[in-house]
Amino acid sequence: MAREIERKFLVRNDSWKTGNDGVFCCQAYLAADERVTVRARILGDSGYLTVKGRSEGAARDEFEYPIPVEDARAMIERLSSGGMVEKIRYSVEAHGMRWDVDEFLGANGGLVLAEVELDYEGQEFVVPEWAGEEVTGDVRYYNSRLAAHPFSQWDRKPGTSPENGR
Repeated sequence: MAREIERKFLVRNDSWKTGNDGVFCCQAYLAADERVTVRARILGDSGYLTVKGRSEGAARDEFEYPIPVEDARAMIERLSSGGMVEKIRYSVEAHGMRWDVDEFLGANGGLVLAEVELDYEGQEFVVPEWAGEEVTGDVRYYNSRLAAHPFSQWDRKPGTSPENGR
């Protein structure tokens, strides 16, 4: 069984971005409830179908399968149950760990999140200086939630301040 252990943080500034090219990502949810989410994703030139279980802290079951990009596009266009999430995903090396930094577009524009996948719960790691408030487990920041309740529609945007410009 595949298990994802992931910690997620708001991003304070753009200092992580220097010399980094991102990849366009588009994803939509075919099913999403408190027990399971099923998503179709296009990441660059590749398509994926992903099934994720309920989060238990920073961990959850995750099964991801490559699919033809045309199939992913058809699922996103014809089978999604809500909105779509578009973002540029950057891979950033920091303190010996690989971080995915997502710069959201469209209705979620202005939101930038960083996540790090861990090998086991309780694994120690150094949070980079550009990462701010931890939002692991905050359902508002789940991509499935952002598809249905975009960041631009939030009454109060946590993590926003003149200091971080977000």
